[in-house]
This record gives sequence, structure tokens and C-alpha cells, in this order.
Amino acid sequence: MAASVCAFILALYALCGSAAGSGGLSAPTHVRLTSYNMDLVLRWDPPEGTTDVLTYTAEYRSLATGYNNGCTNTSALKCEFTSSSITVHGNYTGRVRAHRGAESSSWVESNVIVMDRHTFIGPPDVTLHVTGTSLEVSIKDPVFKQSELRETYTSATYNITYWKSSSKEEVETMSDMMQDRVVLSDLDPLSEYCVQVQIITNMNPRPSEYSDVVCERTGDVDAAPWVAAVVTFVVMATVVTLVVTLVVYWKQISKFLCPEVVLPPHFEEVCGLPPPSLLPFNPFIYPVSLPSEHCDQVSIVADHRTEEEEEGGCSTT
Repeated sequence: MAASVCAFILALYALCGSAAGSGGLSAPTHVRLTSYNMDLVLRWDPPEGTTDVLTYTAEYRSLATGYNNGCTNTSALKCEFTSSSITVHGNYTGRVRAHRGAESSSWVESNVIVMDRHTFIGPPDVTLHVTGTSLEVSIKDPVFKQSELRETYTSATYNITYWKSSSKEEVETMSDMMQDRVVLSDLDPLSEYCVQVQIITNMNPRPSEYSDVVCERTGDVDAAPWVAAVVTFVVMATVVTLVVTLVVYWKQISKFLCPEVVLPPHFEEVCGLPPPSLLPFNPFIYPVSLPSEHCDQVSIVADHRTEEEEEGGCSTT
């Protein structure tokens, strides 16, 4: 009897010692696989009761394939899987283990997620445009890591909530809107309204995060949209007409603005000849008679003399 008890104690001691030797490094805790805007990230916490510097190895797989390497010897407490093989309709799980030198912990597997059903959808981007007493709400979908929102959720809709900033208790809602541009009409003039938008999908049970609250002040009266369109058309038509007219009738316009100077024929004949001082006189070159010469008598009186000397002088007129 005593021998049997001793044998049992020895066996139990050996088993406990083997278990303690193989599990010297504890495994990571709180391992979870998450998705935000169609990314795929494995997160975990360090092993309990461990203060040593550890590194981690993380892997992922789909339900139809084996594990694929994600991060190796990383000190971070998360690993983002960025493989092009990840699809928006796939089912995935991950696992992680810790390392301390040559020692490794056991693997810890995460939950299974279906990308298009479990991903968290971020908030849309909203801008407001004022047209009189109306507000046009423009919605831009969040950017997905894989694909686009409208390709993943073909029937996604928007819930638009708006209210007057001075009376938040009076909230209006427009549900199941398919368009990314919606006009809020019949609003009070010269009043500030605030808008918030959320995305609803038929495949993901969770709606998106709410957009930031955007506020804008309405105008005084409704502006007729066709007035601006008519004014724009008239201005463009006028500019085009002026350009075409200028190109087609450029010669006529230039002649009208800068007319040619027409000289009389006898002016053209005289102006076409070279100056007489540059060429010797030639009656064949100058058919026009030159001015005649006449002479006058000039008397020159010298100082202290009584004698006059007559000398002929010529002048040309």
C-alpha cells in the first residue's frame, strides 16, 4: 500500500514538473481579431504577471486555408494583416504567441470574424451648401482598406438627422436615403441648422459611427436656381460672340480703327522723288520746273570809306 502511494506521488510530481517546464512562458491574453473600415488587425495583451521585454509572432488564416505569417518578432501589441488575399466577404481568425529569447509560449487563437458583417464602419464626411432657405447635404463615404463601401454594401442608405441649433429638442430625421446629395427645404430663414449622418447597411447589423455635427446658417429668401443659370449663359454667349466677331471681321475692324491716309496725286509725285540736294539737276528726273532765280543789287558800305561798291547778289525764292 505504501509503495503504491509513493509511486503515485512520484508520477504526479513528474507530470507537474514536465508541465511546468513546457509552460515556462505564459501566453498572451485577451486576444481578439478586429476590423475597422475593412482592415484586419489582431490585438492582444501581454501575459499576466510578466514584466520582461517580450516579442510576438502573429498569424492569420481564412477558414479555407492554413495560417499565413503576419508579424514576426514585433514588440507591439497588435498586428495589421495587409495581404491582398484578404477579401471583404471572407471569414478570418488569428493567433499569436510570445517570445523571450529562445523561449516561446503556446499559441492563442482569436475569435472568428466575417469581414462584411463584423467590420466597424467609420463616420461619413458631411458638408453643407446654402441655397436661400434650403441646405444641400453632401455625403462622402468613409475610405475602406479593401474595396469601397458602395461595392461592399450595394444597398447602403443614409439616416440624416437635422435640427435648429436654437431648439435641439425638435429633431427631424430623413431615413433610408440612397442619394449622397440631399436637399433640406422649407427651413426658417436666417437660422442656423445642424446636421448629422449615419450609414445603414443590410449585411452589417451595426450602423456606422455618426458623422461630425455640421452647422450652417440659412439665407434670407430662396434664390431661383434658373436665374444664375440664365445669367451665366448670357455672359458666356456674349463673350463667345465678341471673340468670333473679332476673328472674322478683324481686317474691317482694323481698317476702321486705323484708316489709311490717302495723299493727293501731285503730293505722291513730289514725295516719291529724292531730295534735289542729293542729286545733280537733271530735267529728265525732275520734270517739274524748278523755281526761277532773280537778283537784287546790294550796296556794301565800308567803315571810313565813301566809295560804294556795287556787287550783284543772287537769292532764290
